[in-house]
Amino acid sequence: MGTAVGGERSVPRYVQIAEEIVQQIRAGVLKPGEMVPSESELVDRYNVSGGTIRKAMVEVRASGLVETRHGKGSIVKDRPPVRHRSSDRFRRTLRQGGQAAYLAESAQSGATAKVSVLYIGPMEAPEDAARRLGVSAGTQVLARRRLYFRNGTPVETASSYLPWDVVKEIPELFAENPGGGGIYARLEDHGHEFAEFVETLQARPASKAESSELALSPGAPVVHLVREARTTEGRVVEVCDTLMAADQFVFEYRIPAAD
Repeated sequence: MGTAVGGERSVPRYVQIAEEIVQQIRAGVLKPGEMVPSESELVDRYNVSGGTIRKAMVEVRASGLVETRHGKGSIVKDRPPVRHRSSDRFRRTLRQGGQAAYLAESAQSGATAKVSVLYIGPMEAPEDAARRLGVSAGTQVLARRRLYFRNGTPVETASSYLPWDVVKEIPELFAENPGGGGIYARLEDHGHEFAEFVETLQARPASKAESSELALSPGAPVVHLVREARTTEGRVVEVCDTLMAADQFVFEYRIPAAD
């Protein structure tokens, strides 16, 4: 980093370039859904090295205004991220109104949501899911694996594991579309009233396979979220193992201060 006259620090060239690109996005010169110029184009435009442009793009990505997709480059985001409101997203009134959490949240953010069902059927419970469900590893459970899209881009995978003795009498849970309000509504229809949902989150880099499935750059940040759905009887009747593209979601929590 150089210094200016009078001993003041000069702004690095890559920071200047990043600020200019960010200003172009905010001013609408680069519009939502458009590609940010390629590295070679930016090298020519600013007459700098590729390394300087790569450092500039790190700063641009940190602004949250672009998303980088594997094999495509950097794209100006066309919608704000989906906001997860932990205190509201599983309210019973939403289920009774026929709204599943992801679709409701996407609609609130103005996004177009789509869910693709990858697998529904029996499966041996993975070790972590089995432990949370209170069964032995390898016990048969019902697995429901989905891929969620937002404005045509894959942003989340989710695998639900449900105890076989619970689901065997609920045929809707074996259908691609379990009906309004999703699987939680069907479980409550059959007497499994929910008391709470417990979520554990961990941020980490995506694996190669995960990057491919979510169309992310190798090593892009993801949020690994595991949720337990607990009934008023104290039983966990679903474990949902979810992987989310970190730049597509904002998590909001309301924590009571009173006892």
